[in-house]
Amino acid sequence: MRMVDIIDKKRHCQELTPEELQFFVDGVCNGTIPDYQTSALLMAIYFQDMTDQERADLTMKMMQSGDHLDLSSIDGIKVDKHSTGGVGDKISLPLAAVVAATGIPVPMISGRGLGHTGGTLDKLEAIPGYQVELSEQDFIQQVAQEKLAIIGATGDIAPADKKIYALRDVTDTVDSIPLIASSIMSKKIAAGTDALVIDVKTGAGAFMKTLDESVALAKALVAIGKGVGLKCLAVISDMNQPLGYKIGNSLEIEESIDVLKGKGPADVTELMLTLGSYMVVLGEKAPNEKVARQLLEEAISSGKALDRFKAMIKAQGGDVRVIDDYTIMPQAQYQIELPAQQNGVVAQIKADEIGVASMLLGGGRQKAEDQLDYSVGIELHKKVGDAVQTGESLLTIYSNRKDVSDIKELLYQNITIAEQAAKKPMIYQIVD
Repeated sequence: MRMVDIIDKKRHCQELTPEELQFFVDGVCNGTIPDYQTSALLMAIYFQDMTDQERADLTMKMMQSGDHLDLSSIDGIKVDKHSTGGVGDKISLPLAAVVAATGIPVPMISGRGLGHTGGTLDKLEAIPGYQVELSEQDFIQQVAQEKLAIIGATGDIAPADKKIYALRDVTDTVDSIPLIASSIMSKKIAAGTDALVIDVKTGAGAFMKTLDESVALAKALVAIGKGVGLKCLAVISDMNQPLGYKIGNSLEIEESIDVLKGKGPADVTELMLTLGSYMVVLGEKAPNEKVARQLLEEAISSGKALDRFKAMIKAQGGDVRVIDDYTIMPQAQYQIELPAQQNGVVAQIKADEIGVASMLLGGGRQKAEDQLDYSVGIELHKKVGDAVQTGESLLTIYSNRKDVSDIKELLYQNITIAEQAAKKPMIYQIVD
């Protein structure tokens, strides 16, 4: 078997066999296939797409290239959630706790942020002492005892994906649905859960900018999951404006805890309850979404969800005082207001550019090796549809540098005030 023949076959829009995909993945992992040939196949896939069978086969070959967690010792149906990423997207934090409070084991293996999107692990590390790295044994033990854990990848999960993703990034093949889907699902399947709810973002701050693109990705992800026996569905949610009011690592921990205390932003709470309801149904703790939502609301009002989050923080070495004292986390030196320059209604807040502004303050990474400033970020005071008067604060910039004129200019360019505004729905579609 020759790699050049596999490239030629895909270039002519023919279906690759499991054996050919295995040859490709093996060659990527052991270095026998040079980067230029891997890149050539990625470009061929980008233009010619893959069949459902090819996507499933590639996913499984990538998953089998590394470690696979065995969570069978944990009682119950293990349910996870994945988001395709966005700005202010702290949903995993309160969601894991509220679902775990219903008795469902929630083992989450999360990632870090890059560019305008934030990472769940980065947010958690704003809590002093919180350890995102656990051994596989400790991870399993914690989920069994506390019903949840949120950590970084253990062992060597889907090493083929790491090498392929690095080449996708430099060959402009990142936004290929079969490559995105196989990348996400290879890691999620390797994580060993029984069920998965996927939050596919759509809009300006999302990877997929249009609803059609988001639906296509959601269908691809669900098809792969179900094809390998995973209970799976996708929720398509809005990312045209930031989720919630706070963007930045410490700030998003604050807002997550507020949600668990029952006083969080309406959009964050609604998305959490929607995703959580489907997780509870897949976890067989409720017969339908309506009953599931009631269970989640009770978990919040009773304090059980907050207790689960506190238990997770303690189990992973974090300072649990953060639950009642947010100043335990790093605090920015300056809080600078951004006043509205005209009367009207907020018509647009471009999520991706707000994320870029937070990144430029030090709250995100332009390169993978960049160090984060956990204290900085942005707190919105207005969302799309809100009325505003000239001079009224649109948002607060949390910064450790006094001169933020560049950040202000960027923000003004990406917040539109008009005579009227059209609000977009929080949830667009369920793909099952």
